[in-house]
Amino acid sequence: MNELITVINSFQKLDTDTENAIRKFFVEEKFKKNEFIIQEHKICDKIYFISSGAVRRFCFENDEEVTKWIYTDNQFITSMSSFFEQKPSFEIFQTCEETVVYSLSYSDEQILLEYPLFLKFHLKQLRHYLSRINEFHHLFRVMTAEKKYLFLLESFPQMIQKAKLKHIASLIGVSQETLSRIRASII
Repeated sequence: MNELITVINSFQKLDTDTENAIRKFFVEEKFKKNEFIIQEHKICDKIYFISSGAVRRFCFENDEEVTKWIYTDNQFITSMSSFFEQKPSFEIFQTCEETVVYSLSYSDEQILLEYPLFLKFHLKQLRHYLSRINEFHHLFRVMTAEKKYLFLLESFPQMIQKAKLKHIASLIGVSQETLSRIRASII
């Protein structure tokens, strides 16, 4: 739980009451490798903070699994449109290894949002992530496959260490064979 509090404090310094409320409402959950945390066509009613492990976000496009991202330690995950709008998810979140998370239910989030410092954290975090996502998609779209891999290797080394080669290849938009050649040329 301390790593969660540390991350939240990096966005917004908390007071004791807010920190105690966060400790009360976030619940530790453990998932085995390959377990589904968020399922397609179901409403996502939790937001998760990864304490340890890795989670792959993917969806189906033309009946093919397409990896959208791989999350690792100290990252928040949720199906944003499903969680925020309480509608069925078009995404699937599956663990890549044994994973420990702290989850916050939608109803408990509504209670925490009554705490001004948690609300400030929430807004700062959303603004930060939306800005990063926007920048990432702009840059990633114009990169070559090799530059994408180098970017992930430099910026998200845990992802490269924890994820399967086929999932990284899917994220980059190449075959496993092409990614293997890229990796071999870098080493």
